[in-house]
Amino acid sequence: MAKDTAAAYRNQVIYSVFVRNHTPEGTFEGVRRDLPRIQALGADIIWLLPIHPIGETARKGTLGSPYAISDYRAVNPEYGTLEDFRRLVEEIHALGMKCIIDVVYHHTSPDSLLAREHPHWFYRREDGSFGNKVGDWSDIIDLDYRDRALWEYQIETLCYWAGMVDGFRCDVAPLVPLEFWREARARVEKIRPGCLWLAETVDPGFIRSIREAGFGCLSDCQVFEAFDLSYEYDVYPLFRDYLAGKIPLARYAEALDQQEVLYPQNYVKLRFLENHDKPRAAFLLPNGAALRNWTAFLFFQKGTTLLYAGQEAGCTHLPSLFDRDPVDWSGPDLSPLFRRLCALKKHPLLAEGSYRVKALPGEVLCAACRGKNRQLLGVFSLRGEPVCVPVYIRDGEYENLLGGTVQVEDCLVRCGGEPLIFEVGLD
Repeated sequence: MAKDTAAAYRNQVIYSVFVRNHTPEGTFEGVRRDLPRIQALGADIIWLLPIHPIGETARKGTLGSPYAISDYRAVNPEYGTLEDFRRLVEEIHALGMKCIIDVVYHHTSPDSLLAREHPHWFYRREDGSFGNKVGDWSDIIDLDYRDRALWEYQIETLCYWAGMVDGFRCDVAPLVPLEFWREARARVEKIRPGCLWLAETVDPGFIRSIREAGFGCLSDCQVFEAFDLSYEYDVYPLFRDYLAGKIPLARYAEALDQQEVLYPQNYVKLRFLENHDKPRAAFLLPNGAALRNWTAFLFFQKGTTLLYAGQEAGCTHLPSLFDRDPVDWSGPDLSPLFRRLCALKKHPLLAEGSYRVKALPGEVLCAACRGKNRQLLGVFSLRGEPVCVPVYIRDGEYENLLGGTVQVEDCLVRCGGEPLIFEVGLD
């Protein structure tokens, strides 16, 4: 892992925004007006999905994917001007938050500026035409990092944006050479000390398929050599398999537990229930109590918490990436729960403690963050049902940090169906 990655990232909350669909007008200014509400929720970092112009050739939908970029050094005129973008970032900073932007360096739109001016920087099929290595990405063409001139252009671009923003979320980072990311990190650090690097890593099946096709694809362990944070796609498929009834809860818990020994001691995973590529949590978890327990567990996990705009409104619909599809903010207001969880996320043990999680009977996850003298315990009833579970701590009454109290009798705790998080001493 990046040697200078701070454990404090585990106390952070990232709030993801797709400018086009965040407000009815779909502009930088629309997002800027919503910043006080986002800051009050408890977000530390605003992540803006790609802000650049979108290609017109082979567009998907009516407006095209923001990940089919035509010019890395400009902003999408549909969102506003560069000055509008600067004003948005300045306001984010004024409210005590940071801003990161999406970096899509594996591919461009077929009609991109680079495709026109530097066609030799692109991957070619056997017939010499532009192409891509992932078949369903029909609206993009892949870059070829064997040309060092491309490295220089891309790093110069990162340095340009680093003069404005605080970090980068890097799309399909494993498909770009590790040495490029190492060099980019070192160069950007001179412009923006402490720049945050978030890698969108990929699931094991994707890694296997790309490698079997004869192409390079970095593992999570490799990515951690250059990045501060990586996605948890190594375990997300198990989360979905559990919800679908394909595997027992213990299989998912064991995979989470294994991360503590698979990755460097200062590893930071991006924890999420949903994102712009995956279904909404409220869609997957229609039971309100179950959703609240999974949400509390999300914040309790070791890593940085990701919220996708609209999650706090219980949205069930995932906005389209290809059309105007504004977030529906009229759903149930879960903001009070999110505000409490964002505040809880700052607890020191969530950053510095050792982490263990196990599955208990009754579809319950029990997790612990242990320090030298104290530990933080979490009990999460994933069906949202009352259950009694063993916890090997001293009997007594404890404060539930989410409200109310926790009663432990004969090393048993009764969970009424709502999440329990409480701190206890170590004997």
